[in-house]
Amino acid sequence: MQRYFIEGKFPDNRIITITGDDAKHIAKVMRQSIGDQFIAVIEETAFLATIQAADFDIEAKVGSAIETEVEMPKRVAIACGLPKGDKLDLIVQKATELGMYEMIPFAAERSIVKWDAGKSEKKRSRLEKIAKEAAEQSHRTHIPQIHNVHSFKQLVEKAADFDAVIVAYEEEAREGARTRFAEILKSMYDKSSFLLIFGPEGGISENEVVALKQNGAIFTSLGPRILRTETAPLYALAAMSYEFE
Repeated sequence: MQRYFIEGKFPDNRIITITGDDAKHIAKVMRQSIGDQFIAVIEETAFLATIQAADFDIEAKVGSAIETEVEMPKRVAIACGLPKGDKLDLIVQKATELGMYEMIPFAAERSIVKWDAGKSEKKRSRLEKIAKEAAEQSHRTHIPQIHNVHSFKQLVEKAADFDAVIVAYEEEAREGARTRFAEILKSMYDKSSFLLIFGPEGGISENEVVALKQNGAIFTSLGPRILRTETAPLYALAAMSYEFE
């Protein structure tokens, strides 16, 4: 059953109004009308809703809550050094399906791509739409927050908000005695929030490595192979899902 995210608080009269693209999707794509039902997600809880009016906007009455456990038990933020092209679109879409809680793009030292203020807001709006659609498709109750682009300094400051900070570092993959990601996860059942940091195509710079280590970040390999910048976050989320779910 199709689901839609409803902004705002749960209505006292249990009546919701859906406008814009979602209303068009219900009426034109799904071809639903009065009496048909869909799932409405309000304040991160899913409810069964029944359409009462379907003229220009959609008006529906919210029914009973649907008991679901679809969110990862750990709050996982993904921080990606700005990659080239549309790779961040792919990362946001697939990472949302895999349980990402929030996304923090950052301007890494080796990022080739630069976002100015105008471009940044346009990109963020696009990523927010991708995250919303992916959350609906994967039947989640939370839409990942897409942050504005952070400087590396801002990222380091933001890291203090998390119980654990883990950096995927390709040099670890080349080490014979590399730190295994699986072993790190097994030791962190007592942690509730994670920040996973991934570099752009050129990886994390030496200066960034030093700064992150000074702030308590853990460096890990994601296996013996070097993963692309768009592959590594998905690998890590899948591993976390396997371990914690």
